[in-house]
Amino acid sequence: MIGKVLQARYQIVQNLGSGVFGQTYIAVDINYPHQPKCVVKQLKVNSFHSSHLDTIRLRFLTETETLKHLGQHPQIPNFIACFEENERFYLVQEYIGGHALTAELPIAQNWGSVWREDEVITFLEDALSILQFVHSQGVIHCNVKPENLIRRAVNGKLVLIDFGSIQSVNFGIDEQVSIYQVPATSLGYIPPEQFIGKTQINSDIYALGMIAIQALTGLEPLQLKIDPDSNEIIWRFADTPVSDYLAAILSQMIRYNFQERFQSAAEVLRVLQQMKWETSLPQLLQTQQIEYRQEPNSEASPLITGMKVGLAVNTLLMGLGTYSLLSNSPANTETELLYKATQEYQDGDLQQAIALAKLIPSHSNVYPDAQATIDEWQQQWQTAAKQYSLAEQALLENRWSDVFVAASEVPNISYWQSKVKDVVQKANVNIEAQTQDLLAKAYDKARAKDFSSALEYLRQIPQESSAGALVQKN
Repeated sequence: MIGKVLQARYQIVQNLGSGVFGQTYIAVDINYPHQPKCVVKQLKVNSFHSSHLDTIRLRFLTETETLKHLGQHPQIPNFIACFEENERFYLVQEYIGGHALTAELPIAQNWGSVWREDEVITFLEDALSILQFVHSQGVIHCNVKPENLIRRAVNGKLVLIDFGSIQSVNFGIDEQVSIYQVPATSLGYIPPEQFIGKTQINSDIYALGMIAIQALTGLEPLQLKIDPDSNEIIWRFADTPVSDYLAAILSQMIRYNFQERFQSAAEVLRVLQQMKWETSLPQLLQTQQIEYRQEPNSEASPLITGMKVGLAVNTLLMGLGTYSLLSNSPANTETELLYKATQEYQDGDLQQAIALAKLIPSHSNVYPDAQATIDEWQQQWQTAAKQYSLAEQALLENRWSDVFVAASEVPNISYWQSKVKDVVQKANVNIEAQTQDLLAKAYDKARAKDFSSALEYLRQIPQESSAGALVQKN
């Protein structure tokens, strides 16, 4: 695809990757002397049967009309063109110069670069204002994540990109999204209801809340624990730099049950505004024990009073994890010990994790869970080590498919996921280098009209690359 010219105008110069709904490229508009960059999206077509194509064509035209309206917002890419070529559907949008929000987020817990509370509030207000407009157009983005929020270089404002997963608020699609179809970078930002085809407006609010929590904690969503009784995410710890008020807001943004979340971006914005009126910012938690008191004649606002009853208490009991209000009880001390052991396990120290878990006495209510967890840890660790070794060996032998297969079977352990991620990245770099080399040789042969040699080079392109997939189809 690299080098191909679409509509005698848009020349593909870079592959940005693929998602559930298609392939994305950077192109240059050769109709202009300075050849400005643009983004070209190719819609994935699973069947070329005429009836299926008609359905895709109708939906494509419908969604491009929506994108035209969305592109009128200054923080959403402008719509440039859409067209069909050789039974494939293309969308052209403005290229946003800048960097993804990923570059601004802390890369690890205790790294020293977690965001201040006022920075989080500024981010939320900026991003929520975009979502408020998107939702007002009857659209749900469905893929809000750090990679899809670009900090525009010219003015520092956030731009929300990649509307390839959009759904109409009233579209009525009940199709389930398989976890294997979802890009790894999206997992953790997608709320539970979206996986069963019940996407809501506040599904986007959930994603935004997870990004804010990542900024505050330095932990990616998949590194956070889940309360087994309530299914709520445990994200707040004693040293998390967040006030009770903002913690309650974030907890409501990411509630497991979408009916218990904020119902609109406007609602969250109102609460944030009221928070700024009623509190001084920033306020960092200085103690591990927090008391909530409401005097009979207090002038506290109904909003924060309600949060204390319904949200802040929930945040403390679940979110503070090892430092909850009940931390003085023996059972909670043992639960704290198991949490600490789990953290050691995720960080890569299996023996220390097991040693901590074994400190839990046999008379404790937590003891059966601890023993079962130890067994599971040992099994998962063996699997992870084996799959990592297979991925590493496949990389050395240039067996790219085997790298990806082995990597996908590594259990969700932060330590091993980080190691195998490096292997996958090396494989992708090698695939791209090999592909570009073979494409260059094929083009040279084609220019010399030695088409048989050109085809031979094309057949050697790894099928894991986008160019290789195209060669296989043809």
